[in-house]
Amino acid sequence: MARDARRSEAVFSERGFHDWLARRLGRPKHSLLPLGDDTAAVRVGGRRVALLTTDAFVEGTHFWKESPPRAVGAAVAAASLSDLAAKGGEPVGLLLDLLLPARVARAWPRNIVLGAEAEAARFGAHVIGGDTKQSPIRSVVGTMLGWGEASRLPARSGARPKDLLVTTGTVGRGGLAAARLRGGQRTTEAERHDLLRIQPRVREGSLLAKVAHAMIDTSDGIAEAGHLLSEASHCRLILRAESLPLEPGLRRPNRSEVALWDAAFYGGDYELLASVAPSSVPQLRRGLAALGTPLTVVGTVARGRGAYLEVNGRLQPLPHAGWDPFGSPLG
Repeated sequence: MARDARRSEAVFSERGFHDWLARRLGRPKHSLLPLGDDTAAVRVGGRRVALLTTDAFVEGTHFWKESPPRAVGAAVAAASLSDLAAKGGEPVGLLLDLLLPARVARAWPRNIVLGAEAEAARFGAHVIGGDTKQSPIRSVVGTMLGWGEASRLPARSGARPKDLLVTTGTVGRGGLAAARLRGGQRTTEAERHDLLRIQPRVREGSLLAKVAHAMIDTSDGIAEAGHLLSEASHCRLILRAESLPLEPGLRRPNRSEVALWDAAFYGGDYELLASVAPSSVPQLRRGLAALGTPLTVVGTVARGRGAYLEVNGRLQPLPHAGWDPFGSPLG
């Protein structure tokens, strides 16, 4: 048993690495947000802050060999835009690092850039630079710069007792896409690329950041986001199962509850989960409705510790589910 524990501690995990970083480096000297938040935030004068975030997409883990490169480029940009949205940021520029095998067809990196540029431009940002290096497999790293306001940076650590938890959009979009791919069924080309179709909630994040006490994107799933908010804010967080706005297709009566939550909490949703005062919900709903985005109250924040799922009026620990970058390769 002790040997197994030592062995598990020796294996790299993203969560364990983040914990080590927090202990080793502490709060970054020049960042207004702690390590591990959706972005870093560096003051650049007055109330203005520079927001920085980076994300990597690797062939075989995040996209297939056959995935259209423009779709891959757009997804790389959208993933970083989603992180920026979680801090209410205004996108400015995107750096792209292209890691490519020798003799890669020149059309592939060109289309990566074109896809990323088109996605960034939808929100007023542009590709402004980057780098290329040789690599055994194709990978793309996107680093996004944006502007934010020091007084409107909803850190993960800001949730307060008596807050309500709200989410944009639906829960389980990514899980449903993954279930289709791994279910042994014949899938269309569109379904095979569903995991690359990310809709970053940049405009929604700008509205939410004006009143949210805490906010996080749900790229790794709403359950993982709930755990992270609870731990960072030192509070008890409760998600109500009956309130979750499940993606159409997940409400199938022949699915077991376990399978349902596995799909709902899989990750890849790229929505926003925020902790807000109850009085702000009506105004937020009106503002997001004008953008065509639903806002749903999905839970509460209370004094205490831990993250829980309320099912039929009974509390159970919120599953530790969601995207694992070191255990969830494409199947």
